[in-house]
Amino acid sequence: MEKVDTTFLEYAADAVVVGAGHAGCEAALALARTGIKTALLTLNLDSIAFLPCNPSIGGTAKGHLVREIDALGGEMGIVADKTALQIRMLNVGKGAAVQSLRAQSDKNAYHREMKRVLENTENLRIIQAEAAEILVENGKCAGVKTTYGGVISCKAVILCTGVYLNGETITGNVVQKSGPNGFAPANHLTESLIKLGFNVRRFKTGTPARLDGRTIDYSKCEIQNGDTDIYPFSFMHDAPPENKMPCYLTYTNLTTHGVIMENLDRSPLYNGVIQSAGPRYCPSIETKVVRFKDKERHQIFLEPEGADTLEVYVQGMSTSMPHDVQRLMYSSVAGLEKADIMRYGYAIEYDCIDTLDVLPSLEFKKVEGVYTAGQINGTSGYEEAAAQGLMAGLNASLKLRGLSPFILRRDEAYIGVLIDDLVTKGTDEPYRMMTSRAEHRICLRQDNADFRLTEKGYACGLVTEERLARYQSRKKKYEELLEKMRTRLPLKDVAPFLQNYGYDKPSGGVSYADMLKRSIPLKDIMAHFNVFHEYSKDVIETAEITVRYEGYLKQGLEMIERAKKLEDKALPEDIDYDSITGLRLEAREKLNRVRPMNLGQAGRISGVNPADVSVLMVWLATR
Repeated sequence: MEKVDTTFLEYAADAVVVGAGHAGCEAALALARTGIKTALLTLNLDSIAFLPCNPSIGGTAKGHLVREIDALGGEMGIVADKTALQIRMLNVGKGAAVQSLRAQSDKNAYHREMKRVLENTENLRIIQAEAAEILVENGKCAGVKTTYGGVISCKAVILCTGVYLNGETITGNVVQKSGPNGFAPANHLTESLIKLGFNVRRFKTGTPARLDGRTIDYSKCEIQNGDTDIYPFSFMHDAPPENKMPCYLTYTNLTTHGVIMENLDRSPLYNGVIQSAGPRYCPSIETKVVRFKDKERHQIFLEPEGADTLEVYVQGMSTSMPHDVQRLMYSSVAGLEKADIMRYGYAIEYDCIDTLDVLPSLEFKKVEGVYTAGQINGTSGYEEAAAQGLMAGLNASLKLRGLSPFILRRDEAYIGVLIDDLVTKGTDEPYRMMTSRAEHRICLRQDNADFRLTEKGYACGLVTEERLARYQSRKKKYEELLEKMRTRLPLKDVAPFLQNYGYDKPSGGVSYADMLKRSIPLKDIMAHFNVFHEYSKDVIETAEITVRYEGYLKQGLEMIERAKKLEDKALPEDIDYDSITGLRLEAREKLNRVRPMNLGQAGRISGVNPADVSVLMVWLATR
């Protein structure tokens, strides 16, 4: 290939990040903080770390991702804590494995704080420009060309384009070339990606209306306050953020549903205007009403967009209906009868790639040094994007430093599950992280993310000495507390306490751990015996979970060890699967496409069954 023309060289960097959403911010920070000279391109400086849809961080499984990002040295959790309007722990009535933090964020404050962090990061330059072409020399990334003709030379590029690639917003029959919230779309880069060999397709997502908070009758809604007795997102913070503003809960009703059904022929989702795949687990209100006809109502959460605005986000009523239908829909909901719409809901379609063309390091298989992260990879959600951005940026940094890629296994992190699903199974619709996707979730809790990941982040050069010291201190206190919990108490001290809970008098000494395993609340144990008050809530919780779930954790670790036996059996990169007799035709096609790194990954490919894996095991043994 011809040498790249650098006549109009605007900047010489080691790496370029295209896009400054949540993936782009984490990618740029991971690169710059590990010593890589980085340029961050964004269509608009005002859209850095923008929250175009839900003004929140975390949620079921997503809270796990935020804490893992934080444990690895990322920024999302720190900024989320600093700019939260309220924070809650979801699923508190369920097991520890599925409990997740969720913060209502101040949209503008989040953007400003992340922008401030980026602007003050060494080795990082921010440039407002649109990427038009990825430049390649001899099969390797050589630079990025902007729409103005300027060239930024680099050896690695991380594409974090979000929903901006050929973005189109759709409301009723009105289709406009646009990114989210009226920002300009990126109309030039897709052609370059196709030339590089990417398989490009269209996905869709959507957003609800924003209402004027002064016109909402909150007396007809249920107040949803934040929690206080919980820990924050970031392991660098000692206490949760202050709860400054409440959210509210209301419901749709049969009148709402009637408006939707009567106007279904005007819905772009049902009249053919929208044909791309949308998010299954975050459907529009039209889809929910059609899909769940037996339901008389659906939950609607009214969430403030910020402390400096009256705008209220209507979670649960995402729509692309025409404006007149939206007015009828929203005004039919209790508390919203007289609410003024400040911004109408819309759907947005955008270009993304097929992640079966991407390695577990998130590097493109066909061009060295080109990485992808976030919604360009077919995912939905700020947290999924940020996790990929951190991993792509870190892997690009490791490659530029001549080091091996950093790949998390499914048993090590939700991030590992997320990326493995994308590059092994692919996705035909916007992918959302859920606890049910993680088969080892009992070991992948949000409370122990630092135990699992901080040392790994330090080895990669991203975790600071300060963060490592905080982790080591927390781990030391946890181990100390665990030892105290397992200390046996004299029979005379514990027998009356146990008998108060309906247990027979024990024959010998009993430890605090034994009491926990008998389902006695820890707060009762702490109050009666006046113990453990010197430890922080997060340390106490991790130790308590370790004790209560000891049997399940042991089973989980045994499952992980069995799975690792397949993960440890590496498959050569140059295998010609067509030449292996015994493999079914479909398995050969899928294996040649994905090029799995090991037997474990091969077994997770759609279309490869256990018999095919057995054939590969025999082939490896006789090779």
